[in-house]
Amino acid sequence: MKLWSGRFTAELNEIAELFNDSLAFDRTMYRQDIAGSVAHCKMLGKCGIIDAKERDAICAALDGILADIDGGKLEIVGAEDIHSFVENELVRRAGDVGKKLHTARSRNDQVATDIRLYLRDCIDKTVALLKSLARALTDKADAEKLTAMPAYTHMQKAQPTTLGHYLCAYANMFVRDADRFKDCRKRVNVLPLGSGACASTTFPIDREYTAKLLGFDGVTQNSLDGVSDRDFAIEYLSCAAQTMLHLSRINEEFVYWSGEEFGFIALPDEYSTGSSIMPQKKNPDVNELLRGKSGRVVGDLVTMLTVMKGLPLAYNKDMQEDKEPLFDADATLELSLRVFTAFINKVGFNRAALNAAAAGGYSCATECADYLASRGLPFRSAHEVTGRIVLYCVENGKTLQNMTVEEYKQFSPLFDGGILTAVQPQSAIARRNVIGGCAPSELDRQIATLRAECDRL
Repeated sequence: MKLWSGRFTAELNEIAELFNDSLAFDRTMYRQDIAGSVAHCKMLGKCGIIDAKERDAICAALDGILADIDGGKLEIVGAEDIHSFVENELVRRAGDVGKKLHTARSRNDQVATDIRLYLRDCIDKTVALLKSLARALTDKADAEKLTAMPAYTHMQKAQPTTLGHYLCAYANMFVRDADRFKDCRKRVNVLPLGSGACASTTFPIDREYTAKLLGFDGVTQNSLDGVSDRDFAIEYLSCAAQTMLHLSRINEEFVYWSGEEFGFIALPDEYSTGSSIMPQKKNPDVNELLRGKSGRVVGDLVTMLTVMKGLPLAYNKDMQEDKEPLFDADATLELSLRVFTAFINKVGFNRAALNAAAAGGYSCATECADYLASRGLPFRSAHEVTGRIVLYCVENGKTLQNMTVEEYKQFSPLFDGGILTAVQPQSAIARRNVIGGCAPSELDRQIATLRAECDRL
């Protein structure tokens, strides 16, 4: 039964009907649609728009529909969308009284409400997953706070740091992601129901009561905006894309690190695959997929932006295209966070390789320049002197660590025996004891702060 068929004298063309229908994907929101309908029905009863007997009959039938879908007794088929399916089934079970449910409600504000309920659930789930991931990274950082490694800029060794410092950097990113989702939730958690099709309703409804029943913080303040706003959905997708971007960055590095050229990590067998032709291969497929799937969620964001960019007020059928990007982003993000948290809990790090790499690439050159600057030489002059020392090392097959004091003194009389300690990676790390630095004592503070942040989320 088409709920809008009274105006028409011909059935919708078969191809047009297929093109118009959205049940295949918006069935995902059946719980939210039924929850919104129950709250709307209770509000109609409270306001005297329907009587108590009608209210109870409708609510009982809706509860039964939910139970039967959850229990696998009722299949969601035979309607153009989930909203029509629920209403058709309601009328089948409750009779004509079921037709009163849609009083003072439009499909437009109903859909907008369902999406907000759905995204609210998504956000709560995502924040919990981000919290678990941030904790897993923090725990690994605590275990690796003494493991030296090179920090990179421009994909070249830059300065010594620790693996714990590196892992804390990503933990901070995922904490920020969780905060972004929580902030987004404030704008999601506003009720549009009662906006009607575009200009509200003539019935004496109580929107604040409906909002309270559904756990919304408030109601939308303009009915045109209430049905046409998808800013909150764009914001959600932006948060999702940002999180996937962070997953992509760390997994890009792990892909490199798993190769023989780096050898920094040992891929867990449970999260690796082999080759169909090369027996020796152990491929970082999970990490590569996490990198690749970031593009999928970025695409979901671009889709939503493109759908909304030219729409006039208020509702337009284009907005049916808002759901699939949301559903796809939610499913992709959830699975990605779950698999990467499991990976982090299992992955092993090659401490010997990391420690050995920390001294390579003249990564302690800044320590050499700082040593001279601390003895009164202007830093720019110290920088130039150190550059000549590095050139000397390159030309003579030396490292900053195996140069003698006499060799250092050839470049500046300010050098003394202390330079031999200063250019050791562990010494350089220990001296970086400023807020945000990589010294073990400072990492203890960062780790404690991250754990407190995770508890706050």
